[in-house]
Amino acid sequence: MHQWVLKPALLLLFSCQTPTPKNLSPHTHIYTQRLSLPLCNSSSSTMVDPTPSVPFILLSLLLLGLGNGVVCLEEKRVLSLQKVQPKLQSTDTSCFSQKSRREMGATILEMKHRDHCSGVTRDWNEKLQKRLTMDAERVKSLQSRIKRTVPSNTEDVSNAQIPVTSGIELETLNYIVTVELGARKMTVIVDTGSDLTWVQCQPCDSCYNQRDPVFKPSTSPSYQPILCNASACQSLQFATGNSGVCGSAAPICNYAINYGDGSFTRGELGHEKLKFGTILVKDFIFGCGRNNKGLFGGVSGLMGLGRSDLSLISQTSGIFGGVFSYCLPSTERKGSGSLILGGNSSVYRNSSPISYAKMIENPQLYNFYFINLTGISIGGVALQAPSVGPSRILVDSGTVITRLPPTIYKALKAEFLKQFTGFPPAPAFSILDTCFNLSAYQEVDIPTIKMHFEGNAELTVDVTGVFYFVKSDASQVCLALASLEYQDEVAILGNYQQKNLRVIYDTKETKVGFALETCSFE
Repeated sequence: MHQWVLKPALLLLFSCQTPTPKNLSPHTHIYTQRLSLPLCNSSSSTMVDPTPSVPFILLSLLLLGLGNGVVCLEEKRVLSLQKVQPKLQSTDTSCFSQKSRREMGATILEMKHRDHCSGVTRDWNEKLQKRLTMDAERVKSLQSRIKRTVPSNTEDVSNAQIPVTSGIELETLNYIVTVELGARKMTVIVDTGSDLTWVQCQPCDSCYNQRDPVFKPSTSPSYQPILCNASACQSLQFATGNSGVCGSAAPICNYAINYGDGSFTRGELGHEKLKFGTILVKDFIFGCGRNNKGLFGGVSGLMGLGRSDLSLISQTSGIFGGVFSYCLPSTERKGSGSLILGGNSSVYRNSSPISYAKMIENPQLYNFYFINLTGISIGGVALQAPSVGPSRILVDSGTVITRLPPTIYKALKAEFLKQFTGFPPAPAFSILDTCFNLSAYQEVDIPTIKMHFEGNAELTVDVTGVFYFVKSDASQVCLALASLEYQDEVAILGNYQQKNLRVIYDTKETKVGFALETCSFE
């Protein structure tokens, strides 16, 4: 007869492998997890020590009958520090000639991180500090845009020539793809927080340096400027926050966008042939930038994946059905991900079922992708905080670090530190206040972080998205989540926590989906 003994504060680790979900693609990859068995009530220190011969499932059933609380699995994953430590990178010219392919009705573009195109990094500390500082500015600008929900319609033409701040921070927009505009290949930054796609154009009054040849509309027979009386010109106010501006000499519609770091783009609206592999989009409306300034990393411009009429997604809805998805690659392994235009899920390579959350509709904030955050769990332990409950969160490909309201972040930090113990602390870094010195370790077990959304949707943060490496020798490694400044600000799901996930945006069904996927274009 087996003997069952209750022991305080005893944690048992089991090694197991997650079973392969049914109906997944043949490209599945399942992580090995270490699982432990605490009670979900984190205030209880009572654990159960089974004899080795008792089956795992029998133990779970027995625990459920103990009446001591609800049982849950505390999940941990192994992080190999050597594989994810930042390294000096050399210039990779292939970043500016990414591939594309057509598969089962979907167009797939290779996606890479901009770090691979920025040359050798001499000072990681300076670069990371700058990135987080600019990320904080982006978040501040986004919060300002969200609070200012009703755009001003009282500006006259002369006042409209001074563009308002859009809230986009371009140094933090990290992922790029290559498309063909006219007869030229263009490498552009991908951003779900922007609507108007634009590239630099010749003749250029003032342009930053880019690697690809600058687009020259005078040599393209298919390029046409857009006039002031066109509906596209009227759509600029909603898409960019600025009305179209018309000069006295020519009735061509001009646009202007300012960014939070002082960067800007100004030029005229035009339409041109846009090509994704073999798919041709005629009369694509875009910004032809004649006066551009900023830290754009040598790319040609920006691709807007927002929801307004001028966004790429809206303009191509007749071809791709208003659906797109991406898998953001991890920067540390020089991997490539993919941007998929079209809703055929059979081309995804997800290793877990897709779960969907309904978008929150707001006519004044229609450009953004909001869903309801209903809870967060750390290592299987649900956070207990007064404000943990249904609240909107912005899914954004441009923000780096996920931001949470102060009370939720405080609860998350406390639970994470309770489970990730015994490691020497390190100084805080910029917006990140929970840091460790892991230089003496080759690998560590870290608690799994899961976010739960309305509609039973779930996002499991990839193991590479939990820690932010400040020092390349792992002597300063920080929890890659941060607190918002005020409780009433809107949470933001950043791209650092979206790595190695398939994130699906379905604007027709107004839903956002998540699934695990090891990102690869091949």
